[in-house]
Amino acid sequence: MILQALNDYYRRKCDDPDPAQRLPMFGLEQKEIPFLLEISSEGELLQLRDTRELNGKKKVARVFRVPMGIKKTSGVAANLLWDTLEYVLGVDTKGKPERVAEQHAAFRARIAALPDAAREDAGIQAVARFLDHIDLAQLALQPAWADALESNAVLSFRLQGDQDLVCQRPAVVSAALNVSTGDDAPQAMCLVTGDQAPVERLHASIKGVWGAQTSGANIVSFNARAFESYGKTERQGENAPVSRAAAFAYTTALNHLLRKDSPQRIQVGDASTVFWADKASDFETAVHDIFGEPPKDDPEAGTRAVHALFSAVHKEHGLSTQDDNRFHILGLAPNAARISIRFYYCLRLPELGKRIEQHFKDLELVRGSHGHDPQYPSLKRLLQTVCLATNSQPFGDIDRLPPNLGGAIVDAIFESEDTPYPALWLNAAVGRCRAEQAKKTQQGTQAQNVPYARAAVIKACLNRQIRRANLSAPDHLHEKEFLPMLDHDNKKPAYRMGRLFAVLERIQEESAGGPGKLNATIRDRFYGAASSSPATVFPMLLKLKNHHVSKLEEKGRRVLYRAFGDNRPDDYIGQITLHVAEIPMHLKLSDQGTFALGYYHQRQDFFTKKPDDSTITTASKEGTPA
Repeated sequence: MILQALNDYYRRKCDDPDPAQRLPMFGLEQKEIPFLLEISSEGELLQLRDTRELNGKKKVARVFRVPMGIKKTSGVAANLLWDTLEYVLGVDTKGKPERVAEQHAAFRARIAALPDAAREDAGIQAVARFLDHIDLAQLALQPAWADALESNAVLSFRLQGDQDLVCQRPAVVSAALNVSTGDDAPQAMCLVTGDQAPVERLHASIKGVWGAQTSGANIVSFNARAFESYGKTERQGENAPVSRAAAFAYTTALNHLLRKDSPQRIQVGDASTVFWADKASDFETAVHDIFGEPPKDDPEAGTRAVHALFSAVHKEHGLSTQDDNRFHILGLAPNAARISIRFYYCLRLPELGKRIEQHFKDLELVRGSHGHDPQYPSLKRLLQTVCLATNSQPFGDIDRLPPNLGGAIVDAIFESEDTPYPALWLNAAVGRCRAEQAKKTQQGTQAQNVPYARAAVIKACLNRQIRRANLSAPDHLHEKEFLPMLDHDNKKPAYRMGRLFAVLERIQEESAGGPGKLNATIRDRFYGAASSSPATVFPMLLKLKNHHVSKLEEKGRRVLYRAFGDNRPDDYIGQITLHVAEIPMHLKLSDQGTFALGYYHQRQDFFTKKPDDSTITTASKEGTPA
């Protein structure tokens, strides 16, 4: 299914209306060629042209369509009319002159092996004349020679007056295709196309998968008897017969999707995730904007992409042309010299949009008034918020997380709307809420609130757990999901304790003249203990609260913050504790997340402008005793 979908995508991209986006034909590949040897028809060197252009701080070589390269190992194998400087010119750059001589001989032999019709081409004849009389002294005078020699750069040839390379001339391309489709391979039914065709023994390497070998790795490969079919010992690709054309198609398509700066690829942890569709669609590249980190020069790109997707999904007749268009999501992870499939989904746009919408709905949370919190946070930012921040990674160092966590999150998003997020994500978020406060206190600095992104992660994880549990529970036992804002009707003890902790902190801040006046609040010193063992901390904090209340100048504020135990419906503490029979001794991990969410909601409510511009509104909104 995966290889078939990639094969279909390749066929579509071969006919792309934009020539720059077309994929190479079978037998050819896209290759960066940094230097070109421009020669005359007599084989004289005219110029060593540097094709590289400055992109940011790096020079990037121009990409050309060339005959498919040989899959190289430790042996000597030359490409047709393009290769490294050692192969093309026979110049030793690594102190191995005997091996370089073999490489250059192999390069010339590859040209000599071309059919007679190809060797009669004017470009091939010019290259042959050049190779017969290589003038290294003249090459050394070229401005680009030092860079090419230092890096053993890839070279190719271009004939004077031509726009195409010599290896792109029709006679050479025809010869390359004939070699690629020769009949020396065994015939079998292709598992991708169903046609009888020559089987590809060694599939081209897949490059660009994070953590895999830089030279590339394989999805289809066999290197041990345990993986081989009966009678196929040491016959590699014959164990899973894929035709040469199909093998070229799927590997070319996948390498195209995984290319650098691809708009159809995101990297989350160890999962290199790519997206494509059966038919051309604007949403084929939108997923990168939706989940990826927005560019610095356009921070609203992700928000626009999300709104466009939601608009299309909810528009009454907006999907008539997209209903039968399937979108593919493929997650790849490194596995030694191979690539493993982490997940694969094939969804139509309404299903895809619905699952993405549910993901952001689960994350939806009231945001701070300063406006820095993104409405639709990227996956990278959501992972960073549960990591330890460092000087080099102020938002959090993702490298400290298990590499498979990011892929597991993406898997949960696309599997279904009630698939729980990984438990490790919730564990990390709750643990960071506790550990970060303690760490900052030891440094003697002002600790931060439970941040927006971390609270959003906690809410999303808890809501998905609730939704999954509700699937198997009777209707009258269904648990209510957490709201984006403060929920006055939520009677969970952990949620109420989090709210109470926020109120106690607020009282302390007001007694000192307002937020930011204290070097450390009760949050900095007691958050960890209060969120895990409330009964050991809250009695002391409630007594301390009375001291803070006595310092308030306004009588109305002192009434609002009455002593614990009054249980009056017109004060914060009495209303919050109205449905709490006793302070819990211990809170399990999920309840610690509920505590953090209650704390966050109550803190945000303090700084949210009320209709009457009064902070007493919160207490008056509470429900009456059951």
